[in-house]
Amino acid sequence: MTKESLLMQYQSECRNALESVVNISKSFQKVFMDAMKLFMAIPNRINFLQMGRYGCFSEQTYRNNFENDDFDWFSFNEAIIREHLKGGRKAIAVDPSFIPKSGSKTPWIGYFWSGCAGEYKRGLEITGIGVIDVDNHECMTLGSVQTPDNATLESYGKNLVDWYSSYLISIQEHLKRISGTVVCDAFFSKATFIKPLCENGFHVISRFRNDAVLFYPTLENRTGKRGRPKLYDGKIDFENLDITRCTEYKVNKGKLYGLKAYSKALKRFVSLAVWYPMDGRTDKWQLYFSTDEMQDAKEVLDFYRTRFQLEFCFRD
Repeated sequence: MTKESLLMQYQSECRNALESVVNISKSFQKVFMDAMKLFMAIPNRINFLQMGRYGCFSEQTYRNNFENDDFDWFSFNEAIIREHLKGGRKAIAVDPSFIPKSGSKTPWIGYFWSGCAGEYKRGLEITGIGVIDVDNHECMTLGSVQTPDNATLESYGKNLVDWYSSYLISIQEHLKRISGTVVCDAFFSKATFIKPLCENGFHVISRFRNDAVLFYPTLENRTGKRGRPKLYDGKIDFENLDITRCTEYKVNKGKLYGLKAYSKALKRFVSLAVWYPMDGRTDKWQLYFSTDEMQDAKEVLDFYRTRFQLEFCFRD
């Protein structure tokens, strides 16, 4: 396919997706379509000055239209996603990314965790929200939002984890049109993140630390006596996993066991997927979980591993 045909297809998809966004003027549509073309054509740094130089409109026209806060990016991106992601199993993936930034005038500049550097660094953080297609191992970006700095969060009376959960809940109408499952990394496996989402109708798939405190569910029948019934038995020792309580699954490069388990940190039962490496070492197990207790452990692993597609998608 030639570059010209690719550009025509790209513009056609953008034009069709614009039809899903309500209350936009014809003039905005023209500027928007021209901006999409410029993003494909300008090879280096893209700013309003460059757009005014190469585009069909003046620099000020692009500036004015980019200030349109009413544009529904979620509906626009959703229309494109539905055109390309055809798999039956989809989920919402969340991945914050650090952006280096110096100076003191930029709003919400502060210290954020940089996974590449392995330390907190001064700059900005953008929270990427994507849609993963588990069946086809693909991902497309649904939206993004800048993360507030610590001073701003304190003025809101929230910490970072509270803000992540409250933001997802605030856009739940858009998210649930695609999926009610949220997939995120081990940082988010906290009760303060998971409980609010579950209370608002989401299920969360994430990963525990290797030293997480988990218990087997009790095998005792209820006695009918007064008092709270027993919920769980002994603590799970992952070096000596009780295979009789687990379901084993065939996977590549390792062994996978699934069971229902009680999490002390989350104060709830979860569907737990325990993966051991092929070499038989028991000191490198990995613990994946879903708040949907009935979800298959193999499916939990598939959802979590597809989450990594967001990192490639968002950075590109």
